[in-house]
Amino acid sequence: MENTYVAYDETKECIIIDPGCVTEAEQKTLQQFITNNQLIVKHLINTHLHLDHAFGNNFVEKTFGVAAQAHQADEFLLAQISAQAKAFGMHYAEEPYHLKNYLSDDDKITFGNTTLSAIHVPGHSPGSLCYYDAVSATLFAGDVLFQGSIGRTDLPKGNYEQLIEGITNKLFTLPAETTVYCGHGPSTSIGYEKVYNPYL
Repeated sequence: MENTYVAYDETKECIIIDPGCVTEAEQKTLQQFITNNQLIVKHLINTHLHLDHAFGNNFVEKTFGVAAQAHQADEFLLAQISAQAKAFGMHYAEEPYHLKNYLSDDDKITFGNTTLSAIHVPGHSPGSLCYYDAVSATLFAGDVLFQGSIGRTDLPKGNYEQLIEGITNKLFTLPAETTVYCGHGPSTSIGYEKVYNPYL
């Protein structure tokens, strides 16, 4: 199970973050939510490009006309999605996705009256990005930080020391009240994780 986020504001402009929808039913759920709320999709962004976070990139681009953006360091993972899915016993027959635009540390993603800042925190994957909205004190953390845990680092090009350093120096400097929306599982806060996360 993976968390896909649709973030939007009063303008009805929105972004889609990590479309993990691999089945037709999941694709339909995402499309219906956007249609029912009369949202205008401005951006598709990935926190990283492991298969479970990028399954729906082709679908979103075909349906809403926006191309995925992610860090270039993760691009090598896209060619492996079908093989990885097969290894997990899943069927995924889409053509490999190709990024048309890259995001890097401190890049800005704007929709409506909202601006997200990209924060590069490698370790779970070399190109892992978190997206921070300073106005609402909201962080979309992907698989970098979880409630009471951190992203695994035993996958290709993972690095435990990098991950710990990035969380400590880049995420734990954010306000304690920052809500953290994770790539899997429930949300948490920076303040909670600074006190209770056993890995940090």
